[in-house]
Amino acid sequence: MTLKDPICAIATPPGKGAIGVVRLSGKGAMEVAARVWRGKDPRGLRGGRFTLGEVVDPETGEVLDQALLLVFRAPRSYTGEDACEFQTHGSPAVLRRVLEALVKAGARLAGPGEFTFRAYMNGKLDLAQAEAVLALVEAEGDFARRQALRALEGGFSRKIAGLEDRLLSLLAHIQALLDYPEEGVEPLEAKRVIGEVLQEVKALLAQARSSRLAQRGARLALIGAPNAGKSSLLNALLGYERALVSPIPGTTRDYLEAPLELFGIPLVAVDTAGVREAEDPLERAGVERALAIAQEADLILYVADRSRPLPPPPPLPWERTLKVASKADLPPAWEEPGFLSVSSLTGEGLDRLKDALREALLGGGGGEYLLTERQVEALTRAQERLQEALALPEDLMGLALEEALRHLGSLRGRGEVAEAVVARIFQNFCVGK
Repeated sequence: MTLKDPICAIATPPGKGAIGVVRLSGKGAMEVAARVWRGKDPRGLRGGRFTLGEVVDPETGEVLDQALLLVFRAPRSYTGEDACEFQTHGSPAVLRRVLEALVKAGARLAGPGEFTFRAYMNGKLDLAQAEAVLALVEAEGDFARRQALRALEGGFSRKIAGLEDRLLSLLAHIQALLDYPEEGVEPLEAKRVIGEVLQEVKALLAQARSSRLAQRGARLALIGAPNAGKSSLLNALLGYERALVSPIPGTTRDYLEAPLELFGIPLVAVDTAGVREAEDPLERAGVERALAIAQEADLILYVADRSRPLPPPPPLPWERTLKVASKADLPPAWEEPGFLSVSSLTGEGLDRLKDALREALLGGGGGEYLLTERQVEALTRAQERLQEALALPEDLMGLALEEALRHLGSLRGRGEVAEAVVARIFQNFCVGK
């Protein structure tokens, strides 16, 4: 395998569709394309042009499909190489035959993420932007989409570059003070600069939890006594009737899951059996399962009926629990601080509850960037070295600052980044990206 030979792959998802895309990129890509194309010669087309024609088998001349051919010229392409896309009908049979034709014509099948890897190696993207490509492809909610796009556009990379520049300037100044003390170099407030950079790094790390939730989603468990209004609240959050609602206590014996998206985060809401002392073995099993689901949930809504006496609280992890006083449209039987009053029937308090959910999950805004595990680890290492530098006298800070710079540089793929780390990043990509 080399980084110059032409590679090809299907770029659209498996299954039937109106349109399918097959990508081709690398040295000699236009010569390969010319062998399978009947129409205007792609070797004579300028970048950014497309033409209508037919894809043919280079060995038999059989017409495989009528298609559009879109041409890109180096370095103004995604990979930085000569590249083209065959936009065919979306039949799996068509796409498979077009791919086979390109291989017969001299291309090889691309590996996972190889198009993006070439973009990285050719300087079209840095490593943080390459990771943002994967995050954007995998985004299931609008929050993840926005954050990943911000990083792809270079926002995160510019942020890191700014921190690196400040530390490099400080390092250079410290070195000048050590090497040329007789020149009367004015000392900088080194600890102030390091402290400011450290606060920026901590602010980025504070976004780690929201990044995890944006990428994998969150589980929201609804817990409460029988007939507390959990199913009605679930339906109100969903905006449609998903759970059966009945005035008979104990209707829900098992749990029920429903996907929803709030503030751009994909959630799975879990309506559970009513929690109370139960003699019936089936109901008791439902209560045990409800409490087990609560222990594993990212966030819990403890729902209590405000129109009836407040029952004893169940054993819950209260540090990640929001308390909801349901049936706010009925006369209250109790008032307790810390409960959000909500009526699933009228919608009263529902917006306040959603705001509280957002605050509990995202801590307010949720941050600007979508951080990967690798990026969180690198920022954590940089934070440790900066804290170490703060504790040292100015003439001994240099090594710790150099280590902090190395970890920050690895975020963008600058300096020493282990080949195994780069390989692990790109092996998670789909083949056509």
